[in-house]
Amino acid sequence: MREEATEIVRNIRAAGHEALFNGGCVRDLLLGKEPKDIDIATSATPDEILELYPKANTIGAHFGVVLVKSGDHYFEIATFREDGDYRDGRRPNSVRFSTAERDAQRRDFTVNGMFLDPETEEVIDYVGGKADLETRTLRAIGDPVARFEEDYLRMLRAVRFATVLEGFEIESETRDALCRLSAKITEISAERIREELDKIWLSPNRVSGFDLLADSGLMKAILPEILELRGCEQPPQWHPEGDVYVHTRIMLDLLEPDASLPLVLSVLFHDIAKPATFSYDPDEDRIRFNGHDKLGAEMTRGILRRLRYSNEIVDAVCGGVERHMQFKDVQKMRTSKLKRFMARETFPDELELHRVDCESSNGFTDNYDFLKEKEEEFANEPLIPKPFLTGRDLVKRGWKPGPKFGKVLREAQDLQLEGRLETRDQALDWLDDRI
Repeated sequence: MREEATEIVRNIRAAGHEALFNGGCVRDLLLGKEPKDIDIATSATPDEILELYPKANTIGAHFGVVLVKSGDHYFEIATFREDGDYRDGRRPNSVRFSTAERDAQRRDFTVNGMFLDPETEEVIDYVGGKADLETRTLRAIGDPVARFEEDYLRMLRAVRFATVLEGFEIESETRDALCRLSAKITEISAERIREELDKIWLSPNRVSGFDLLADSGLMKAILPEILELRGCEQPPQWHPEGDVYVHTRIMLDLLEPDASLPLVLSVLFHDIAKPATFSYDPDEDRIRFNGHDKLGAEMTRGILRRLRYSNEIVDAVCGGVERHMQFKDVQKMRTSKLKRFMARETFPDELELHRVDCESSNGFTDNYDFLKEKEEEFANEPLIPKPFLTGRDLVKRGWKPGPKFGKVLREAQDLQLEGRLETRDQALDWLDDRI
């Protein structure tokens, strides 16, 4: 990718224009990381880029951006520019082409505002980004209030960069501006907010992002339900670690670095309904949260819909929230029910949810250990094999389709899963007796 990007720079320069790598790719290269993409900034206008690359995509040409494909990669080529006024807290009303130095001043953070000459390795830094990179400081370029008011999403980006760039801290004035303006984040579309949140949740350092969201005020604006977990007491015999908020935070910290998005979201919301279902029984001196799993699934669905998540994500997360209390009963389940429980596509994430739920509280692992043993025991054959009997077998015996069909076929499959019917012939004999 870098070789192809460098070749594009050479071509633009050969046509008499200035061209440099810019933005996040420069930051990542200086940190010794492989950038996910490489952006190019240039003095050439979009029309001049199109003369060099006639097949380029011009969707962003109004803002001076042209998308060029080279080999298997796409590269954004942006003309040096200055932005006009921002009236909606999202995008400039106008742009005018300018110089590299003026272009750097319009960017969000100093570590994202540097340029790199890919042929000489020279870093062109007009904003102090290199010094901030060395001290792991995330600092807004210029006036942080002005930078955030230009695009309120930059506040979430500040939290995201402080999360995914290991060891980085938000500079004090930038942080103060973030806290002051955090309520404005709701003026940004749910889709853009969700995309930034997902990058935070998928980071191995996600618990740091969780804390920054809460401390900055962004959590209150985006996910106020999470803050309701603070001060919600739990039975000390089951949860010696503290209230629901502390419990949830510890679970996030216990997740594996590569935890899936549905798993992280399930952790965040698995106890979201505990404040609403809290009750205290003075006779037994016991705290209860009856039905918090069912209500939690409903609340979670509403939150995820609010953030415009896909149906696939919504169903997986809500399923994990609704079923997380069922793990306490796995050792009592019939084999057929247990196999169905374990055969679901979402079971690995739900098992991991159960693990961190227990590890962050009472430390009991008996149900988890039981399920891991059963995974080994059932590993040699499909959990749900092809059923011996189908509806055709019932029709042949004079049955008419109806509710009884499903009941009888389910009975037969239960016996098959439990090993009490081992062949189709046995199943047919059983069916004749059953009829």
